[in-house]
Amino acid sequence: MTSGKGAHGDPKELGVFLKARRAALDPHRAGLPETGTPRRVAGLRREEVARLAAISTDYYTRVEQGRMRASVPVLDAIARSLRLTEDQRAYLFELAGRPSAEPLARADRAVTPHTLRLLDQLAVSPALVLSDTMDVLAWNPLAAALLTDFGQVPEADRNYVWLLFNDLRLRSLYDDWAAGAHACVAYLRMHTARRPDDPRLQRLLDRMAPHADFHRWWQARDVAVQGTGSKVFHHPVAGTLVLDWDTLTSSTTPGHHIVVWSAPSDSPTARGLRLLAAAAREAAPVSAPPSGPPEPRRPAAPAGRR
Repeated sequence: MTSGKGAHGDPKELGVFLKARRAALDPHRAGLPETGTPRRVAGLRREEVARLAAISTDYYTRVEQGRMRASVPVLDAIARSLRLTEDQRAYLFELAGRPSAEPLARADRAVTPHTLRLLDQLAVSPALVLSDTMDVLAWNPLAAALLTDFGQVPEADRNYVWLLFNDLRLRSLYDDWAAGAHACVAYLRMHTARRPDDPRLQRLLDRMAPHADFHRWWQARDVAVQGTGSKVFHHPVAGTLVLDWDTLTSSTTPGHHIVVWSAPSDSPTARGLRLLAAAAREAAPVSAPPSGPPEPRRPAAPAGRR
């Protein structure tokens, strides 16, 4: 399973993405009139997309087939015609070789000391640092207590998507595993447009190929940007936790994303997190400081120098 390659967009993937999006769009939702005759294909036909975008069918066909590099106004018109979300629109522009922002610098694997200190100081909020490909680069003890002990996971497997599909304990925590896993696949798909030749991404895709759910969601071409949301976990120690999560992107290392879970301080979930934090402190090595939050956990080797 591959993501495709191209320094100035990915015409082949662009075509597959456009086909998937027009196939998924209901003609009535797109504003097309009812013809009264059965449709032989799902979704919109090429000529219908072209008509909605006010361009010729030949022009749209050449764009979809990768034979023409569309202008920004045309891409905007196609995005509106296909009712693309903001994330899908951004993905379309990346694939077309017209990203809306400067290309991201290749992410360094090293997690900065001040980021590690931030994790350390989040005493009652699980937090971890993820790369663009969702490799787990660093975490605090509460994240390990909530999710899984990342320090015991081999480095090759220390990827959130991989663990979500293969770690039965992590998988069982999710109240709605399918929704969470599908969202992670959408984050990965978004990354492919930015760096389609990323070797870490390629290795992950190859390893995930046997998973039928992953393959189905990957082929659906759903895309998303990590931002904010809520998740429900059922934890054996802390009970049911309704957690809000936020993703903070490092300004100095754009490929690093700090994911923090939190809850209102007077909620049952906050009490569950405090219980979990206490259990994590009790499980810490004897040499750990007797008071204050333990040091954030990180890979045994220097963080990121691999």
